[in-house]
This record gives sequence, C-alpha cells and structure tokens, in this order.
Amino acid sequence: MKKFFLAVFLCICVNGFAQLIQVGPQISTNITSINTNNFSSDHTNTGIGFAAFARVNLLLFYGQAEFGYAKSNFSVYQNGVGETEFKLGGTDASLIAGYKLIPLGKLGNVRIFAGYNWKNYSSISTSNNLNSIAIDKNNHSIIGGAGVDIWKLTFDIRYLAGLNDIDSSNGEIKTGVTNFSLGFKFL
Repeated sequence: MKKFFLAVFLCICVNGFAQLIQVGPQISTNITSINTNNFSSDHTNTGIGFAAFARVNLLLFYGQAEFGYAKSNFSVYQNGVGETEFKLGGTDASLIAGYKLIPLGKLGNVRIFAGYNWKNYSSISTSNNLNSIAIDKNNHSIIGGAGVDIWKLTFDIRYLAGLNDIDSSNGEIKTGVTNFSLGFKFL
C-alpha cells in the first residue's frame, strides 16, 4: 500500500512540475526594417530563425528564455550610388517576462510580454559594395509582444526595437524587427 501511495504522489509531483516548466523548439519569420537618416530610402525584407525556449510559469506570470539562430535582411538606397542589400545572420538570445491576460488552464492562454534581446552577427554579407557600412556585430533590442498558447502550441507576435547603432562608421542605423513565431511545448 505504501508503494501505491508513493507512486500516486510521484505522478502528482511530475504533473505539477510539467505545468511549472515548459521547454521546446520554435521557428520564426521576421520582417526587418531600419531607422536611418543616412540614405534616401530603405526597404524591409524577411528572414527566418529557429530557437529553443524554456518557460517558468508562476500563476498568471511567466518568465521565458530563448536561444537560437536568426537571419535578417534589409536594403538601403542612396541617390547616385545605388541599392545594397544586407544579409545578417547569427546567434540570438532573449529574456522575457509575461502576464497571462486570459488563462484557460490546460487549453492554453492569451498573454502579453516584454523583454530584452541580444544578437551577435557572425555572418554579414552584402549584395555589392556600393553602400559600404561597417556593421557592428552586437545588436541590443527591447521586446514587446503578445502570444497565444493552444494545447502544446505557442504563437507569438513581437516587435524588437533596436537600442544601439549597428553602423560602426559615421552613420546611424537602428533595427526594427517584427517577428512571428510558432513553438511546440514538449513538457
């Protein structure tokens, strides 16, 4: 009888722990725009990313950490010079704090969140050398967004506002990234 009660107790503890911590992979697509006064125009382009996340749930609040790889693209045009497309890729890490607006128990929830993102560009390429920009390898951003969890799936839309100038030459370029992600919770 003691073994039976111990087995029931362990099952309850494992189920409670699974509700507390959730982990899984996520894929994303992003639309990168830039804020600059150095060029006559700029264009947004899309990129992709993949990451792993770990979420700790505390009643209506949660904290989430993410680590992955992301690619982003943008173009700049300068009168008399031409257009140059920039392709950036590298590691990506985020720390997020969120609030569950509409908790639906095991069915899911609707949530809002804010946080910090750090990117390290390990791959920087251009379509030509017309608009030479020395890209800083580190980019820091703040995050704001909303998400929906349905069963084991998690959908997020977020905006990453660049805090630092990624143009290490005389100009100024700050990124703005709209990101759509889909994740799957293993636990």
